[in-house]
Amino acid sequence: MGKTANLIKDFFSSSHYAVVGASSVPSKYGNKVLKWYIANNRPVTPINPNETSIEGLQCVPNLYSLISNLNHTDVSVSVLTSPKITKAILEEANKLGIKKIWLQPGAEDTECQDYANQVGINLISNGPCVLVDGPKL
Repeated sequence: MGKTANLIKDFFSSSHYAVVGASSVPSKYGNKVLKWYIANNRPVTPINPNETSIEGLQCVPNLYSLISNLNHTDVSVSVLTSPKITKAILEEANKLGIKKIWLQPGAEDTECQDYANQVGINLISNGPCVLVDGPKL
């Protein structure tokens, strides 16, 4: 099993999941990824500062709100934001002790990867998508 496959397996060992950049627009990947978690019976929270609920689930505005609601950090996070926003998400995750992050295609750049490597975040990036690679598990 390769490094990315191991990271994906570890990612799916969490007790809760979050989708940062979740969208209420069905054609957007932020909505498709959220629906994937729902369809696969994964406890998931959409994160979007501009929405109160998506797909019948209560939204929270950020990872801080998620962790205060869950009272634990055993969470894996899918990120569907622009790289500029992704870096701030990674910094917030690091401060909270969240170490399992999956940057969906388009959410990453080398700065994000370098930061994750520096702080020890188990980052899945550079290609795999939960919609394609998640079902393999």
